[in-house]
Amino acid sequence: MFTLTEVASLNDIQPTYRILKPWWDVFMDYLGIVMLMLAIFSGTMQLTKDQVVCLPILEQTPEGAGDFLGPRPPETADSLWNKESAIGEQAAPLMAKRPPDSIDPTIPFPQSGTFGQPTGVRTKLDFQQYVFVNQMCYHVALPWYSKYFPYLALIHTIVLMVSSNFWFKYPKTSSKIEHFVSILGKCFESPWTTKALSETACEDSEANKQRLAGASSLLKHLSTSSEEGSPNQSAPLLTKSGVTFSAEKLVSEVPAMTILDKKDGEQAKALFEKVRKFRAHVEDSDLIYRLYAIQTVIKTVKFILILCYTMTFVASIDFDHVCEPEIKHLTGYSKFHCTHNMAFMIKKLLVSYIALICVYGVICIYTLFWLFRRPLKEYSFEKVREESSFSDIPDVKNDFAFLLHMVDQYDQLYSKRFGVFLSEVSENKLREISLNHEWTFEKLRQHVTRNLQEKLELHLFMLSGVPDAVFDLTDLEILKLELIPEARITAKISQMINLQELHFYHCPAKVEQAAFIFLRDHLRCLHVKFTDVAEIPSWVYLLKNLRELYLVGNLNAENNKMIGLESLRDLRHLNILHLKSNLTKIPTNITDLSPHLVKLVIHNDGTKLLVLNSLKKIMNLAELELLNCELERIPHAIFSLNNLQELDLKSNNIRTIEEIISFQHLKRLTCLKLWHNKIITIPLSISHVKSLESLYLSHNKLESLPSSLFTLLKLRYLDVSHNSIVVIPLEAGFLQNLQHFAITGNKVEVVPKQLLKCNKLRTLCLGHNCISSVPEKIGQLSQLTHLELKGNCLDRLPAQLGQCCLLRRGCLMVEDHLFDSLPMEVKESINQESSVSFPNGCKCLSDGR
Repeated sequence: MFTLTEVASLNDIQPTYRILKPWWDVFMDYLGIVMLMLAIFSGTMQLTKDQVVCLPILEQTPEGAGDFLGPRPPETADSLWNKESAIGEQAAPLMAKRPPDSIDPTIPFPQSGTFGQPTGVRTKLDFQQYVFVNQMCYHVALPWYSKYFPYLALIHTIVLMVSSNFWFKYPKTSSKIEHFVSILGKCFESPWTTKALSETACEDSEANKQRLAGASSLLKHLSTSSEEGSPNQSAPLLTKSGVTFSAEKLVSEVPAMTILDKKDGEQAKALFEKVRKFRAHVEDSDLIYRLYAIQTVIKTVKFILILCYTMTFVASIDFDHVCEPEIKHLTGYSKFHCTHNMAFMIKKLLVSYIALICVYGVICIYTLFWLFRRPLKEYSFEKVREESSFSDIPDVKNDFAFLLHMVDQYDQLYSKRFGVFLSEVSENKLREISLNHEWTFEKLRQHVTRNLQEKLELHLFMLSGVPDAVFDLTDLEILKLELIPEARITAKISQMINLQELHFYHCPAKVEQAAFIFLRDHLRCLHVKFTDVAEIPSWVYLLKNLRELYLVGNLNAENNKMIGLESLRDLRHLNILHLKSNLTKIPTNITDLSPHLVKLVIHNDGTKLLVLNSLKKIMNLAELELLNCELERIPHAIFSLNNLQELDLKSNNIRTIEEIISFQHLKRLTCLKLWHNKIITIPLSISHVKSLESLYLSHNKLESLPSSLFTLLKLRYLDVSHNSIVVIPLEAGFLQNLQHFAITGNKVEVVPKQLLKCNKLRTLCLGHNCISSVPEKIGQLSQLTHLELKGNCLDRLPAQLGQCCLLRRGCLMVEDHLFDSLPMEVKESINQESSVSFPNGCKCLSDGR
């Protein structure tokens, strides 16, 4: 037989799980223990005390079974005297032992021969027969419920106990519950929770002070509104544009939170990550909710079943029973009158058990009512949001919501403190504290560098936010923020008086109002790289003094309406607009910039640009770049841009440029870049574009150069590298203004002497051809600073290279053995350091175009 402790262990749960036990579960647990004790007590009593005592019932006097003691026939005087004498002798000792005062004188003592005639049955069953009859009648006469009630009660109680705690034991739910309870306990005890809630209290008191101060200053503002109209002119503009700024107030600063020690901070960060992952895992299903509802339904059905049959059988428990076992051949009797000594006790215990079951069932019905009267698979933190500054605490659903509802039945403070770790604002504050503690002013100063333009630059990558110390770098000129999800520009940016350029790479920055005013008046260049249009800060379109805007991200035709380009009309000083995206047409709203837009760059990443009609309206455009737009011809809309000076159509699919004759109407066009295309021939009509000074035709499929090309006398830069050109026309000598000529990577075999008549040549790239000799007249190029001859079939270099007084070894691209073949004095002349400053800032590197 198992002990009470062993059975009660079925009802035990881990102490930490008690926060998931509402009052009804706790009450049912105690009821279960009481019912368990009752069942065990009943079973113990039944095993030790339960028995049936039976006496036979006379139907007819069986022969030899016993003597009938009723009236008998008259006996003789001798026999009667003998019998009375025997009785008197037997009764005399008894009467002698009886106290005198116990003899009732009113009762006549039977005289000899005057005894009353006794009634009843005298049996001659021995002790073993009585034991046998009692055992037989126990199993035959007693109702089954009287015998098995304790065992049934024990089984029912164990089933109810198991049903109450099954959701804690089932593997698929117990793991989630264990994880939830562990995280909840850590969140409850985390120092960050206390600090966050205490900061909320500070903010509330500070907000009350601000409201009181605001109320008192409102009257003053109304009375002096006419005098203070000009400083508040920006407020209507911001309201009208619908742009919202960070909610931080500039009038009074909220007291900063004390810095957590490093261990507490790291633990809090880990908790935020655990909560985020647990939420994503648990919100996907409602298994815990369904299992709890099912076990409650099972308990309710069990209660109804127990109540139904116990109420039926309780009436069958009686003290008296008539037993008719088939043992007449063994005892001589067929009927027995039996008494059940435990009947009264069992009936009282059963009534008590029914009462407990009724209470248990009422609680089960209440639990079902609580489960289904409202949606427990949704949990709102609205009350917590109202009581704290964390208004972004999200509502949760499914099993996560159900667990929080259960915790609320234990103590609502758990959910309130747990909500702190669901708030992004709370997480950002923690990150901000840790970030400022880690990124001090000294550490940031070490990361400041100088770029190629000799400007001070700071690049912050993958931080949780912008450290406050950044705004103390007052001499910083360029600030780059990349992959910072919660970048916030505070009013302290107004200290950075030298800041002119901002970069936001996948960084949806938020600005305070005072910070926006500073940026609106001082920022000159802004780079924004994004994945979704929504990442473009809305305040970008209000930077009235912005000169350059670079947008890199998805701006396809479907999203054009969402870009908000209608706001670009407020960018009244914007000169350069760079769009790197996948547009199928140029947005019509870009024409709002036509009065002042000077340069437009569209880098389309291989998406075909179909509609360019909007270009016609940008009349003041001076530079246009349509890169990687899958263009097959030169767009006709370009020919309307009378002020166009530079056109770049790099990396398209242009095969023919017959329309180039139309460029003759663009009198200001000086630079034409048609490189990285599939152009096969240059039309003769190119001679009509007299204004050209730079022509880029590298990385095409040209096989020859027309002589008309060399009638462009203003041409100073000509690049036809990486084609299939075999011959350099003799007319190349006509280009007297030519300073840069590149024909690298072709099939040229001979360098014409006429080319060397271009006395202004500074860069000559002849590398990777089939040239076998270099004319000696190359010494006439007195301004030559860069010469590329590498990758040809040369066996020597002309000694006249020494006459190129500006040519140095670093800018002479040739094999070492060829250089070594030069005379010693020439090598010394070329190897010496130059003290001459070249007008074009010579770069002794291959152009690479």
